Amino acid sequence: MRMQRTDKLVADRQILDSAERTLEAEASGIHALVAALRSGLGPAFEAAVDLVRNARGRVVVTGMGKSGHVGRKIAATLSSTGTPALFVHPAEASHGDLGMITPDDVIVALSWSGETAELKSLISYAARFSIGLIAMTAEPDSALGAAADVCLTLPKAREACPHNLAPTTSSLMQLALGDALAVALLESRGFSAVDFSVLHPGGKLGAMLKFARDLMHTGAELPLKPLGTRMSDALVEMSAKGFGCVGIVDGNGHLVGIVTDGDLRRHMRPDLMTVAVDDVMTRAPKTISPDILASEAVEIIDKSKISALFITKDKAPIGIVHIHGLLRAGVT
Repeated sequence: MRMQRTDKLVADRQILDSAERTLEAEASGIHALVAALRSGLGPAFEAAVDLVRNARGRVVVTGMGKSGHVGRKIAATLSSTGTPALFVHPAEASHGDLGMITPDDVIVALSWSGETAELKSLISYAARFSIGLIAMTAEPDSALGAAADVCLTLPKAREACPHNLAPTTSSLMQLALGDALAVALLESRGFSAVDFSVLHPGGKLGAMLKFARDLMHTGAELPLKPLGTRMSDALVEMSAKGFGCVGIVDGNGHLVGIVTDGDLRRHMRPDLMTVAVDDVMTRAPKTISPDILASEAVEIIDKSKISALFITKDKAPIGIVHIHGLLRAGVT
């Protein structure tokens, strides 16, 4: 039995050693890519950004095999960050899909060797119609590298595969450089979180990019009472609306205070229910604009150690958000 446990521990350690070697090999590829950007790859990367940014059409990403899988993800990342893009399979391109590419587009072709046979038709098509061609390859003197307007030369790096064969480190480097291109374009265009929300209306990202006005409770749901209200009446309002607080407004309808569960505990005394809210409320409560992102509202609630926020416009309360409602909507 002890021998079996020892064998199991050895096997487990070998598995973890393998995982560590893989991650270290791939990390070395990323470090090599950073070093390349600081030298010869830098000017080419800048030229690639300029070529894409000045194009009137879309970015057409292409690649075969693992490069193709990476290319699909790069196209998706570009599209979601403000640079319209699509993936064209190089084998399908010569069977009619070249019609998807216009002279206003820019092609980004991925091939570690630069000699992928299926890319030949795309290379010829780009030359014939003067379509900008960006190569992402480790071989600048290859057919792809030589034909490209801009060649993003990837530094040589050993694959994580022990036989140095399966695309692992190389695929990660392609993906990382594609991400770098997408983010550089995003930043150069001033693509904002608001712009991002337009392209990501669904899922968790969509929830995080909603505005406070999209999730706030309004109208009769608002827990509000005027100055001078007895605490007994304020407590009824607080309990009825279920937000754990009640906002206090002055004669102009401006929010001037808030009574929370915490205020009740701090002012607990025999005559609490008979005093006016003016003597109990927290003055100048924290509020937010309806145009603030819901994710920012969650951050404010968390940092302020509160559970709800009134939303005001010209000092008047127009809505309220509660941490439970925000979390139910998927905002975290």
